[in-house]
Amino acid sequence: MPTAVEKKAVKAQEKLADSAETLKGTAGTMADSAQTLKGSAHVVAKSAKTLVGSADTMVESAAAQESSAERRTKLAADRTLLAGERTYAAWMRTGLAALAAGIGARALLDKLVTPWLVMAASMVLLVFAEFCFIAGVWRELTGKEKPQPDAPQIPAWLLVFFNGFMVLLGLAVMVGIATR
Repeated sequence: MPTAVEKKAVKAQEKLADSAETLKGTAGTMADSAQTLKGSAHVVAKSAKTLVGSADTMVESAAAQESSAERRTKLAADRTLLAGERTYAAWMRTGLAALAAGIGARALLDKLVTPWLVMAASMVLLVFAEFCFIAGVWRELTGKEKPQPDAPQIPAWLLVFFNGFMVLLGLAVMVGIATR
């Protein structure tokens, strides 16, 4: 029959064997956890690379949008410039038509109505022509924000020169009609 000390030794050995089994299971669990952490670290590294790629794409996209906005602004400035030139051309066209109508009124109405009415009609049309020439160049050169278009602008001195010539021509026609 085993003695009390031997029984205690057997119990201690059984406890040690249980503890060893528990430690062995814990070591296996820790190895599994380490493997899972390694996989997680790999996934996090891939995610970080993807985020860096996304950030680069966002920076490129922002640069492209800024470039696109600048281009739209330039195109809008070009449209504004061309619209102003069309308006100037309309003033000139109207002035030339009024100048021709003033000369034509003198020639065509001379024998149809009284002379003072012919003179009045001719002068009103010629004064309107002068107004159109002056207003056209004034509207083109003042009162608007200056865009920075890609399209070249007509030099201001050229507009002033031609409109000045048209005003002088209109005044000469007025004097010619008034002295006949």
